Amino acid sequence: MHELRLMCTEQSVEAVSEALDALDVLSVSVEDADAQTDAEQALFGEPGMPPPKEGWQRSRISALFTTEALATEAAGLLHLQDFFANCQVLGVQPVLDEDWVRLTQSQFTPVEITPEFWIVPTWHEAPAQARQVIRLDPGLAFGTGTHPTTRMCLRWIAKHAPTGARVLDYGCGSGILAIGAARFGASEIDAVDIDPAAVQSTVDNAIANEVKLSAGLPDVASGAYQLVLANILATPLRMLAPLLCSHVAPGGSLVLAGILERQADELKDAYAVHAKLEVSDAEDGWILMTATL
Repeated sequence: MHELRLMCTEQSVEAVSEALDALDVLSVSVEDADAQTDAEQALFGEPGMPPPKEGWQRSRISALFTTEALATEAAGLLHLQDFFANCQVLGVQPVLDEDWVRLTQSQFTPVEITPEFWIVPTWHEAPAQARQVIRLDPGLAFGTGTHPTTRMCLRWIAKHAPTGARVLDYGCGSGILAIGAARFGASEIDAVDIDPAAVQSTVDNAIANEVKLSAGLPDVASGAYQLVLANILATPLRMLAPLLCSHVAPGGSLVLAGILERQADELKDAYAVHAKLEVSDAEDGWILMTATL
């Protein structure tokens, strides 16, 4: 198996992807070439809003072929197309034959949130010291416990157990925060996301963890909650400030993540008229911001 790696502009990425699909390609994946940099571009939407019309300014495309010859031929054919004028071939490289299931499983091991609280893939035994466990396998939706933002949110939940609380997980992804809230005593949980695949992932993971919650698109959120969680990105968090704060009950808690350390002040400013945000945790350049309303 060989991988053809390409760099494409926003205007050409769709045409290039469609052209690859017409060839003998096994799979095509597209990612933000500027991810984890200052130029990273978050794509998101909200209820009632049309989907984003723009894509990433630069996209990195990976296309898998059965042979080097097919990958090289595809690169040559792309070079002949007008839409490929502002794109470039980064290279063709072999991909080692692997037992992909075994390899994937070896990369996802139990994740410690606290000494007694763990995220454990279904193919692993839970650590002996674990008292609270979320069973979660990697999938389509964000949130497996491996990212600092997820771990910080779960640590906060474990430290401030929402016993008997009504909880909103806004931008639920895999549902991991909602399930974590249930593990620590939440009585009613709404988990919402703009992505139907994430909603389905949350439903599936809740069933697997024997957790009762309501999952759906953001319109599912209604009324006031004693705890509102949102682990997304700084830009949508700024825009969502009025909405998220309107869902926090008097005396309730707002917990925000997906924020880089350098973005703390802009988040504080965005929420100033609603709440006094403070940095309550930090890990690997990411921060957790919380407020009591």
